[in-house]
Amino acid sequence: MSLETRIVALAQAMGADVKALTVAQGSLSALNTTTKTSLVAAINELMTLIGSAGASIDDGAGNGNTAVTWSADKIFDSIEAAKTAVKNDLVGGAGAALDTLNELAAALGNDPSFAATIATEIANRVRFDAAQTLTSPQQAQARANIGAASAADVSGLLTGLGTYDRDYAADYTAAKV
Repeated sequence: MSLETRIVALAQAMGADVKALTVAQGSLSALNTTTKTSLVAAINELMTLIGSAGASIDDGAGNGNTAVTWSADKIFDSIEAAKTAVKNDLVGGAGAALDTLNELAAALGNDPSFAATIATEIANRVRFDAAQTLTSPQQAQARANIGAASAADVSGLLTGLGTYDRDYAADYTAAKV
């Protein structure tokens, strides 16, 4: 291959690269800046506009100050502090064993109907402050729980003792005669 052919091939390769770069950068005339001849000049124009009209970073500024902004670190720290405050509000001083929803769920037996379960359990107690209607098995269980005699046991005892309104003094008097 001759030197001339090689130089022409180099020029064509460079032309293709320049064309690809021009297509990739786009048309400078489409920039929304006043400077349209150089990307560097257009970027510098934007930086000047942003610097003069934009908010400055001031980590010392308090909440609600809209004239400045915080750095990414300050924003992150603020979010972390807010998360901690919300968690503390939610757990209300609960100990480490019950300070997450997962721990609370485990403590409640992972029962999605916990309130209904507890209401049923409370309803299944023997009351001493009001009358209740209990089934025979419930009555038997309640008697067994408190060590009380059944109605049949009491009836048998009464039968064995005899009439409790008997006049034993009259029996004694009659026996003496």
